[in-house]
Amino acid sequence: MLIAADKFKGSLTAVQVAERVTAGLRRVVPDLEVEAMPVADGGDGTVDAAVAAGFERREVQVAGPLGHEVTAAFALRGDTAVVEMAEASGLQRLPAGAFAPLTASTYGSGELLRAALDAGARTIVFGVGGSATTDGGAGMLTALGARFLGADGEPVAPGGGGLADLATADLSGLDPRLASVELVLASDVDNPLTGPKGAPAVYGPQKGASPDDVQTLDAALAHFAKVLEESVGPQAAEHAAAPGAGAAGGIGYGALLLGARFRPGIEVMLDVLGFGSALERADLVITGEGSLDEQTLHGKAPAGVAAAARARGIEVVAVCGRLALPPADLGNAGIRRAYALSALEPDPAKSMAQAGPLLERVAESIVRDFLA
Repeated sequence: MLIAADKFKGSLTAVQVAERVTAGLRRVVPDLEVEAMPVADGGDGTVDAAVAAGFERREVQVAGPLGHEVTAAFALRGDTAVVEMAEASGLQRLPAGAFAPLTASTYGSGELLRAALDAGARTIVFGVGGSATTDGGAGMLTALGARFLGADGEPVAPGGGGLADLATADLSGLDPRLASVELVLASDVDNPLTGPKGAPAVYGPQKGASPDDVQTLDAALAHFAKVLEESVGPQAAEHAAAPGAGAAGGIGYGALLLGARFRPGIEVMLDVLGFGSALERADLVITGEGSLDEQTLHGKAPAGVAAAARARGIEVVAVCGRLALPPADLGNAGIRRAYALSALEPDPAKSMAQAGPLLERVAESIVRDFLA
């Protein structure tokens, strides 16, 4: 039996989910063979999933989204690194209840990429999601050697808001090692940079952006792309419209400018983690995440796990805190059945607080239903 679940956000990490499910399974069948492979789709928890799969955790000091120093981690195995932008520039790096939609910067994410290069990485999986930022990756590019200057010749202010004052962009100073590295942009969203489906409009409100802030950021990012088009050519405009450019406040755009190849995050991570070989040893896969809902069907970890397992003819069940998908949608995604903690504890606050013990009880039910 293979457990390949994502985190239950706000309750349990993916590693803890695997531990609790394993405990529940073995309570019923003590000698049950269980393999745990925590998964992530490129957002927060991606480095932890890589470390659980045998990567080495490396910690470095970088700038947080507001410029304060934070300790961030990336994962390394051989010459492959897994870098998670949320480690440096994620919402969790902001003080509680404090948002900075116009000024939060991805500079620290660039420092993380540079640390991976320093560690000898030749392939970098850049997982993006959960960002506090909407700066189009300008901060990240700055940390890697780019220069973004106003009409006075001075660097523009950090954050997406500062890009409104951009007069010239110079990418000639980018770290030369980037040219010989395979950079993979791993994301579960395929939004363009700007417009009705762009980063500010769709994700800005989650980061504290008011309607006026959204308009300001959208105009600033459009201006950013226009200035870059003048300095590096038409590919800058092409990248702005490309799938994934709007990921994580537009850091996807910055990554595409660096030559990154966009792939759905869960597909990348399943490859990196060795999910295919683990499937060969499994007769049932347990996946899941905190909420199984419409978003799950669009590139989230459980959908990716189920698709890969179905291709091998292996049955999949899911665990979740909350289930908001009808059986038909689950079936179409390749999930035979879903077990929700809310069925045991309908109060959401209590369910989240007691997620561990409830998950063990759910796992007991899976054993009885599928191994009886």
